[in-house]
Amino acid sequence: MGERRRPVDKARRAALDVLTAVRTDDAYANLVLPQVLRKHGLQGRDAALATELSSGAIRMHGLYDAVIDACLTKPRLQPEVRDVLRLGTHQLLSMRVPDHAAISTSVDLVRATVGQGPAGLVNAVLRAISRRDLDAWVAEVAPDRNDDPLGHLAVARSHPRWVVEALGEALTATEGTDDELDALLEADNAPPRVTLVARPGMATLEELDAAGGTRTGRSPYAVTLAGGDPAAVPAVAESRAGVQDEGSQLVALALADAPVDGRDERWLDLCAGPGGKAALLAALAAQRGAVLVANERQPHRAALVSSALRATPRGSAHVLAGDGMRPAWLPGTFDRVLVDAPCSGLGALRRRPESRWRRTPHDVEELVAIQQVLLDAALKSVRPGGVVVYATCSPVVAETSDVVRAVLERRGDTDEVDRFQLWPHRDGTDAMFAATVRRRA
Repeated sequence: MGERRRPVDKARRAALDVLTAVRTDDAYANLVLPQVLRKHGLQGRDAALATELSSGAIRMHGLYDAVIDACLTKPRLQPEVRDVLRLGTHQLLSMRVPDHAAISTSVDLVRATVGQGPAGLVNAVLRAISRRDLDAWVAEVAPDRNDDPLGHLAVARSHPRWVVEALGEALTATEGTDDELDALLEADNAPPRVTLVARPGMATLEELDAAGGTRTGRSPYAVTLAGGDPAAVPAVAESRAGVQDEGSQLVALALADAPVDGRDERWLDLCAGPGGKAALLAALAAQRGAVLVANERQPHRAALVSSALRATPRGSAHVLAGDGMRPAWLPGTFDRVLVDAPCSGLGALRRRPESRWRRTPHDVEELVAIQQVLLDAALKSVRPGGVVVYATCSPVVAETSDVVRAVLERRGDTDEVDRFQLWPHRDGTDAMFAATVRRRA
């Protein structure tokens, strides 16, 4: 009789499913994960384990691949086998999983999903990896810090080198030095807190406090959750509150709080999908008797915006599916305009770990051209005396201050009146950039 196989751990199988979807379908881990958890019926600790395994293996796969390759005589592996090894390596080097459990469950997983053939290889590689800790492996596979500091950080903190360079330039431009670069990269590798927003007029901080929230003190509408499923909070389930990073909340507040000359009745979110900022702006607009137009180019994302706005007071918000670069409305229609521009997303690497491996410098070049057109369209859409907030979830200089400077220099009828740059390692938020621009009356 053949060897009786042990049942595969469901949490690890779910994590592998997430890695497979990210690799083969270009899926985003944070979007596919809830579907996978439901498929496997995982909740509580098992769901948390699957989440940490998948996000950690994706986030750290640059370093883990270097470690895995150092233990191979032939570095070519089936992608499915490499995914199993990444999960095993994450357990061995970055989690409190006993070595024997990390190795045996990985062998079981590869047997169940690939076959018996690579089981011995997975066992041997993970046993070799288990003989050193994370720091020892970094010293083994990363370039010397003194000879190549950026190369060392790229491997040790598991970011592509060009991303390390771009983030260092952003720190220098904003803070005057890149001394905090290592801290920023390390913060990118820390799972983010779940932050909720109490949409004003629809939910209260006290209500979210009672659901286990802790007030953050930056946004007057923000609380963080220590754990659990945010969708289980009644206010979130009813869209009276939502999951929204505090940096994103502060961008919406920058638009709502900026002084305008004259009327204050018509607000525009030019690139509204998936709808978090639009929902907060609509709630604020409703309290002031204003109306928000939430515009989104892609119909499926416009549908997400409509869903996010479903609890908003009737008549306070309207969703349009249109191209923000070619506005369907007359110039000068709006008093306040937010342009949360499509960007590289390098400020949200805690939340979308796969983005660091997908983006390229060429992507940034293409995005900058779009960002400039959108900011110009926003400035045409706002009336004299009104304000525009240009925001990106990226601190990269080419996407932030360079875009604002280039567009404002061409126009000559605007003034930048405020800006901020948030950082994960300093502020505990995504690295949101926002510049407030006023059209001269």
